[in-house]
Amino acid sequence: MNCPYEISPAARCATPFTGGPQLTDVCSANMGALFLTLVNSLLVSSPEIGDPCGRVNPISVPDSSYDFIVVGAGAGGAVVAGRLSEIENWRVLLVEAGPDEPAGSEIPSNLQLYLGGELDWKYQTSNESFACLSSNGSCYWPRGRNLGGTTLHHGMAYHRGNPKNYEKWGIKGWGWSDVLPYYLKSEDNREIGRVSAKLHGTGGPNTVERLPYQPPFSWHILNAANEAGFGVIEDLAGTIPTGFTVAQTISRDGVRLSSVAAFVRPVAHRKNLHVAVNTVVTKVRMVGKQAKGIEVLMNGKKRIVHAKREVILSAGTINTPQLLMLSGIGPREHLGSKKIQVVQHLPGVGENLHNHQSYGLDFTLNEQYYMMFNESSVNQYIYNRTGPLAATGLAQVTGMVASNLTTPDFPDIQIFCAGYQAVCQPKLNIADLSAGGPNMSVRFSSVNVQPTSRGRITLKSNDPLDHPVIWSNDIATEHDLSVILQGLHAIMKLSQTPTMQKLGLTLKHEVVPQCSEHEVGSDDYWKCAIRWDTRPENHQTGTAKIGLPSDPMAVVDTRLRVYGVKGLRVADASVLPTVVSGNPVASYNMVGERAADFIKEDWGVAVQ
Repeated sequence: MNCPYEISPAARCATPFTGGPQLTDVCSANMGALFLTLVNSLLVSSPEIGDPCGRVNPISVPDSSYDFIVVGAGAGGAVVAGRLSEIENWRVLLVEAGPDEPAGSEIPSNLQLYLGGELDWKYQTSNESFACLSSNGSCYWPRGRNLGGTTLHHGMAYHRGNPKNYEKWGIKGWGWSDVLPYYLKSEDNREIGRVSAKLHGTGGPNTVERLPYQPPFSWHILNAANEAGFGVIEDLAGTIPTGFTVAQTISRDGVRLSSVAAFVRPVAHRKNLHVAVNTVVTKVRMVGKQAKGIEVLMNGKKRIVHAKREVILSAGTINTPQLLMLSGIGPREHLGSKKIQVVQHLPGVGENLHNHQSYGLDFTLNEQYYMMFNESSVNQYIYNRTGPLAATGLAQVTGMVASNLTTPDFPDIQIFCAGYQAVCQPKLNIADLSAGGPNMSVRFSSVNVQPTSRGRITLKSNDPLDHPVIWSNDIATEHDLSVILQGLHAIMKLSQTPTMQKLGLTLKHEVVPQCSEHEVGSDDYWKCAIRWDTRPENHQTGTAKIGLPSDPMAVVDTRLRVYGVKGLRVADASVLPTVVSGNPVASYNMVGERAADFIKEDWGVAVQ
């Protein structure tokens, strides 16, 4: 491997970060263990990629008490912790169950590569009647267990959903005009001019820009979208709600930007901010109806950490309701069945679970297969962070389409694309990330982004180390099934355009035997196939929803305080009444920003 550049040795740092799963742990050795080891060393030592000197220096033992304790370092929690630490006399503890981010995960093309191992909670749903039937009614739900949470594993697309999402909630203080300033506060958009300065912010922690590389096929998709009548737009967060585009991403100069990289690492030097990794929170410590701290498992030892002011749960749509219930906050009957003393009866905890649902169609092209993860592309990336590794392949290309169950200004179908991803052959086999030949293949997925099906999360037991019982109830309504089906029709329309036919785009579909009673390609066949081989997205939302006091299923009030309990808030995906109509990570950042401002205001600090 040629290295026409200076290597910045991690040894220059007093305490360089070199940990986490290495490429040799997640990539098969078909490219050679020595090659992977060398690549990993270069990534680790790179200031721009591995950032060995700029990492969080985690504590080995927490102090006995802090003003604020934030549980979970994902899309919401990292924002809350970073923002609260702006107040010098407030001491803040951020607690994460997993380790720091490995250097290889900062490469955009490595999205999903690290799932299935130690950085993944590896959740499974159960008892599904309408989805994931090929796996006996159990859907796989990977979730990030590391600093940054799932922001370390997703496609990074910057989207805010649709303004109508927020208006439909009908919650005072959470309309579109209320939340937009918080999107702008987080954002540092580097493409003002191509995108509107009125709709985007600059100067915030989240860098937003297009990735520096797009496979040529990306532009063929946009040409085909025009030919099919879907149109092309410049901005998912713009004023035109439907059309295809190359999405902006939360990334910086060809490097992934996780929530911790954006909101915590730049301020990790603050003496009032402590970060604990590999630390599992087992419950919120309650005194009467007031949260007074947390109980944790750290280095195999049980510890109690006190909170002088508040505990903020940002553990996500699955872990937050689990922690609430383990702490005695949730449905009275269910807690009693698990021998948990009830602190506050809140029947909505764990309810309202929903997720975007999808089904994908695979196609081949008249182009011979070639592996894009190779010595040349690796060299280019390490040299200047450009080329195929600086991108997510076709995952950065997406389209918004309206079914006949909504209005054109409120599209309910998102088309996700996949292919041309420069990634090694994964050892963990979480996803078919680099399927080989003989021809190149691409995938178009139809995603229902306004799901009406609802499931729930309950406890398996009162043991905090037991995974909760997850019943997604995905695609339980004919509405959801119809939306996905109409998205497949849109994909087939796209595939039959002159551009795609010229490229030899050909459907590659293995008939599902369990659906063979229906004519292959008919609507009835696809409905059966969707239920059989469902692809859940990783956009789980809603299990501790915001609501007014009149809503018996509300878990938090409009300032994200848990009803009936003092000193406890929730700031993550679980509070949104419905998931936004699109890639949701920016909406979770927004929740974190709002939570931090609510806390500052409630404790007498003026906010800007």
